[in-house]
Amino acid sequence: MARKYFGTDGVRGRVGNAPITPDFVMRLGYAAGRTLCAEQQGTRGHERPTVLIGKDTRVSGYMLEAALEAGFAAAGVDVVLAGPIPTPGVAYLTRALRLDAGVVISASHNPYYDNGIKFFSARGAKLPDATETAIEERLDQPIGCADSASMGRARRIDDAAGRYIEFCKSTFPNDLDLRGLKIAVDCAHGAAYHIAPRVFHELGAEVVAIGKEPNGFNINDQVGATVPEAIRAFTLAQGADIGISLDGDGDRLMMVDRAGRIYDGDMLIYVIARMQKAQGRLPGVVGTLMSNLGFQRAIEALGVEFVRAKVGDRYVLELLEQRGWKLGGENSGHIICLDRHSTGDGIVAALQVLAALRDAGETLADACGALKFFPQRLVNVRTAGGFDWKSDRSIQDAVTAAELELGDRGRVLLRASGTEPLLRVMVEGEDPTQVEAVAQRLAETVRQALE
Repeated sequence: MARKYFGTDGVRGRVGNAPITPDFVMRLGYAAGRTLCAEQQGTRGHERPTVLIGKDTRVSGYMLEAALEAGFAAAGVDVVLAGPIPTPGVAYLTRALRLDAGVVISASHNPYYDNGIKFFSARGAKLPDATETAIEERLDQPIGCADSASMGRARRIDDAAGRYIEFCKSTFPNDLDLRGLKIAVDCAHGAAYHIAPRVFHELGAEVVAIGKEPNGFNINDQVGATVPEAIRAFTLAQGADIGISLDGDGDRLMMVDRAGRIYDGDMLIYVIARMQKAQGRLPGVVGTLMSNLGFQRAIEALGVEFVRAKVGDRYVLELLEQRGWKLGGENSGHIICLDRHSTGDGIVAALQVLAALRDAGETLADACGALKFFPQRLVNVRTAGGFDWKSDRSIQDAVTAAELELGDRGRVLLRASGTEPLLRVMVEGEDPTQVEAVAQRLAETVRQALE
């Protein structure tokens, strides 16, 4: 069954436009609740399922939280409200509190006027495709209501942030600390604003922070992991040893060294991989189709197997689980350390990088010294609904010509964004001038096909 509402990361869109409207989100809560009840029928007796709801700092979170709560209650599901907390914090608390599911109200790195709903299973992982399909099927059915005796109830958990802070700290080695480090942190005015600075401070670092004053409208606005120049400028201005930048829901990570060099997800995964390889616990690494070819070669030079998943942290996670591996992620900053958490986590990933540096007595520049990245150019072309670029002959001919031109010295990737109406054109190769020319030529071919 083709997905009608669920994308690669839940249901997402502009607030006030379908599907991110209060009536739809209430129906989504009801459909998810009824699916949860059906899955548990016969295994939990008459006990009502319980879900955790967390959110980021968007103003629309209040409305959507209330709509979800109403839908779950009507389905006969109890709700625990965590308030603003990073997406991986919801995954952790769902698992730690032995709840039946977790829900995050967030549009991650998108502007404040977007929002979304994504789900976690009881074990803190993304929902299986079969469960999402079952929810979608119920969305097309009329909404009902449990009888008064069976309705769900809601309560708020007041120490959600504190519990998650302690969990994050527990992923850092007990024999190490961050004393003597000045760390700059960019919280993107998002869900980690009251959490990330405390984690690094309580491990001993001197912490300075930006993006820590959310007002409902400034999430990701010229700050955060998708705008790494912000943490770069702040790190240099503060004379910090290292800069850490998260996105609006706290599951992406970018870092900066004291010289202002920006380190993306590929680089940071490599730092962690070196540490784990030295400790004898790294059978393989999962990247994505967007991972730099230089990153792949550096991982393989460690004597470690490397494979690529489709773009999207859920696909990285699926491949990690299939292979029984623990480390993977995307160059966008989604980093999954399954030996520490069940999902990608910006704070936890940053702590693993810092642990590797402290353990080896290195800087980020030292740790990445063997990395030789290929020049990579990404051009986003805005598309119209229903545009079938895979069947367009002019685009496919242009891709074939580009691949012949690059040979074994580069690669080409076209893919549709899972969250926005964009076709991403990526070209990678040894010669930056050639890479730029090929990328622009391909992007222009796509624009002409759209016209």
